[in-house]
Amino acid sequence: TAPSQPRALLSAFVLLVCSWCGQMVKETSFLRNTISECQACGKCLEVVKPKCSPGVCFRDDMCIETANGVECAACPDGYTGDGFNCDDVDECQFNPCYPGVKCVNTAPGFRCDACPLGYIGLPVEGVGIVFAQTNKQVCDDIDECKGPSNGGCPANSNCENSMGSYHCSCKTGFIGDPVKGCKPEVSCGNSLTNPCHANASCVLERDGSISCQCGIGWAGNGYLCGKDTDIDGYPDEKLKCKDAHCRKDNCIYVPNSGQEDADRDGQGDACDEDADGDSIPNELDNCWLKPNVDQKNSDSDSHGDACDNCRLAKNPDQRDTDGDGKGDACDDDMDGDGLKNFLDNCQRVQNRDQLDRDGDGVGDACDSCPDIPNPNQSDIDSDLVGDSCDTNQDSDGDGHQDTKDNCPYVINSSQVDSDKDGLGDECDDDDDNDGIPDVLPPGPDNCRLVPNPDQMDDNDDGVGDVCESDFDQDKVIDRIDICPENAEVTLTDFRAYQTVVLDPEGDAQIDPNWVVLNQGMEIVQTMNSDPGLAVGYTAFSGVDFEGTFHVNTVTDDDYAGFIFGYQDSSSFYVVMWKQTEQTYWQATPFRAVAEPGIQLKAVKSKTGPGEHLRNSLWHTGDTNHQVRLLWKDPRNVGWKDKVSYRWYLQHRPQVGYIRARFYEGTELVADSGVTIDTTMRGGRLGVFCFSQENIIWSNLKYRCNDTIPEDFQEFRAQHAVDPI
Repeated sequence: TAPSQPRALLSAFVLLVCSWCGQMVKETSFLRNTISECQACGKCLEVVKPKCSPGVCFRDDMCIETANGVECAACPDGYTGDGFNCDDVDECQFNPCYPGVKCVNTAPGFRCDACPLGYIGLPVEGVGIVFAQTNKQVCDDIDECKGPSNGGCPANSNCENSMGSYHCSCKTGFIGDPVKGCKPEVSCGNSLTNPCHANASCVLERDGSISCQCGIGWAGNGYLCGKDTDIDGYPDEKLKCKDAHCRKDNCIYVPNSGQEDADRDGQGDACDEDADGDSIPNELDNCWLKPNVDQKNSDSDSHGDACDNCRLAKNPDQRDTDGDGKGDACDDDMDGDGLKNFLDNCQRVQNRDQLDRDGDGVGDACDSCPDIPNPNQSDIDSDLVGDSCDTNQDSDGDGHQDTKDNCPYVINSSQVDSDKDGLGDECDDDDDNDGIPDVLPPGPDNCRLVPNPDQMDDNDDGVGDVCESDFDQDKVIDRIDICPENAEVTLTDFRAYQTVVLDPEGDAQIDPNWVVLNQGMEIVQTMNSDPGLAVGYTAFSGVDFEGTFHVNTVTDDDYAGFIFGYQDSSSFYVVMWKQTEQTYWQATPFRAVAEPGIQLKAVKSKTGPGEHLRNSLWHTGDTNHQVRLLWKDPRNVGWKDKVSYRWYLQHRPQVGYIRARFYEGTELVADSGVTIDTTMRGGRLGVFCFSQENIIWSNLKYRCNDTIPEDFQEFRAQHAVDPI
């Protein structure tokens, strides 16, 4: 019956248990009695309640005894299961290692091998899913290109980093095996690899690359050159290249390096008889660059209203200091600094601060003696130092008096002071003040003008990374920088100039009229005038100076030329060219005779501007206490009307080296040879005229250059010249 079923199940269970008990007591008889007696069976069940023993749980220390029997703790980290049985977790399935790194599963846990070659990071090992998910291995790329070895790449090559690796490649302009070495793609010394035009010169640049420059009398991009009759930098015919200097010259026979063309008719203003296209010839047009058929001129100053920057105020010079289109004569704020002229203590120099430390009413920004009162600003010798503080004591002869010279005993006319510490670079052992001496150990400084105490030089070329390609950090790359070691000078510019009148007394002639074109790279003098100079404000030590000289008229036969080493109106070098022989019409104070041809003179005048200097300049030869003739062209050939000549001057004042060459078209027509003179140890550059009108100085170029030419050593050996 139903009630008997539980009893049957219980009996079976008792038999099973008692069998186990029998194993324990091993007495068959006692087992039989126990089975037959329920009371004895109950006692047996009470005795055999389970307890912790080895092997019950996954680990013995996981076993827990409770009132109801035995329990096992949860599986340890790195395992999964119920505690009685636990299986290892494979953490590698959660990708804890950096891609490409081998993951090794362990029991328990995992480990990641080292980062791959080209990466840096720590090995990782741990236990459990959470750890594997939150502690991923990090491997960072190693930039092999950093450091002084340039990644092991050879000279003239670039090291280019990539993830986990790097590679070497030859620099632009170099070819070859970037592992073994890179050589210049083209070579100036090898006719097979020289890419320059047959009429161009190949120039090795500071960075080891080369450039091509058309020779004198030729123009173009250097790879293509065409005939340039007027030597202004533009070919007579268009060349098949995109460079601006490949365009056809819009005035083939008159130099105009700016190619100005007011009426855009394709004919440059310099050779267009009606430059503005208003049907009025230039010589009759009071606005020759701006159409004005009515020729209205309210102030009668030779400039018509259409082009007059002060229509109601007579101002023939049209001076406009701040370049705002309003001439100074009618501008109540000439310098545009926000201060009206009557309140401004520097009317033509911006100085909103109006500082005036000597209290003379002239602001420091324009005061020729900022520490000594000199309200009249008299500067009789035109050296930019007022007479009140001008000592004329110049120990090194570089044109800067000792009290204002940042290297009073070392020649440095340029006065470059890169770190602005008041000590010129020429006498400063650490030009950039970065703690690395320029020359002495631990130098030499691989960026002498730019602070770089780390001296990083990735390509190991001897030039620090911070000044690579731009040594003076003036934002103009060295290849096109005319002074790559002077951040203050980057291009040729005579837009700002000082006029120096050399015969201020009397009224024999008027003063020169200077017109500056082509962003300061061309100057025109229009009048038949007294001797005078237009002098740029940039001073140079060693310099190369070149330009094209052209007299654009058949009228008169007098002097034109250029100056260098200008220090004051009594001290400068002048190169001057006379067309024909002529005695000066003023016989006082002495009879001066000019011979035709080119002359190089050292001016050191005791009297300064006036009749003595005037006649001495006119005269061919030495004049005591005024002028010394250093060289004269023995051909005694004068310049030709409407013919362009190119000059090329080298001046190295540190050794007194001077050499000037002259070209007519492509032909060398005169060469001064090496001339040694130390009268002026550097100075400013400019142009010179004396009684000659319509002179053009075109395509002007100057460059800082202190390198001593090779022919100086030859000259010194032949003539036993003292180099100092």
